[in-house]
Amino acid sequence: MVDYKIDNEIDITKEICPMTFVKTKLKLETMSAGEVLEVTLREGEPLLNVPKSVEQDGHKILDLRQEGDIYKLLIERS
Repeated sequence: MVDYKIDNEIDITKEICPMTFVKTKLKLETMSAGEVLEVTLREGEPLLNVPKSVEQDGHKILDLRQEGDIYKLLIERS
């Protein structure tokens, strides 16, 4: 497992779709290219939709790992 320098974090575990992606997208827009965002999310729609939507926007998924009943998604801003 690679350790990445995390520049920003966002917790969307209390959000529902489509706000999970909207909040992630807004956060990414405040960041510079190459910075890493850690997104804390739950399984179900957020886990299915956020990584897919982020990649469609051109960003890179660095890592996705489960920690109990939540997930940590690392995204590199393009």
